[in-house]
Amino acid sequence: MGVMDRFLGAGAAVTAVTNAASGMAEVFTQNATRRMELDEEAYARAIAQHGAEFAAQKCGWFDGLMNGLNRLPRPMLTIGTVGLFVYAMVEPIGFGVRMENLNLVPEPLWWLLGAIISFYFGAREAHYFRGRPTFRKASGTDEAEEPQQIAPDPGANDGYADNAALRDWRAQSR
Repeated sequence: MGVMDRFLGAGAAVTAVTNAASGMAEVFTQNATRRMELDEEAYARAIAQHGAEFAAQKCGWFDGLMNGLNRLPRPMLTIGTVGLFVYAMVEPIGFGVRMENLNLVPEPLWWLLGAIISFYFGAREAHYFRGRPTFRKASGTDEAEEPQQIAPDPGANDGYADNAALRDWRAQSR
């Protein structure tokens, strides 16, 4: 193959045209291999930066103390809740007296306690639940009521006056 190219003298010209065509093609289309190399390089840099952010830093005694204190509330609340159940089983009368006394705490103080605990544990969206209406069943009705259907408003299709397709669709749906 190389002998024929040399014999005909077309080898260098064909190579030059091939290189020019591939260079011209990269102007119009992206070189996939180069794109993969650049993506891999960017990924390696991002992983290195991410690893550097979470590398172990030298912490003083105060940092260690604060990290320890920040880890205490959840286990303490869990242990306290389990302790309340144990206390209720061991001494039900004393537990009942203390729970009756909790009923004497004013409502705004409960809201304040709930807000502090909610903000600490990240439930910042709980304030949306305060304004929701609560539906209570009337005391005089024991049997289930049937849902009432609302009659369609005859003037509701006034918005279809300029659209024949919507008028036809509305007429078929009735």
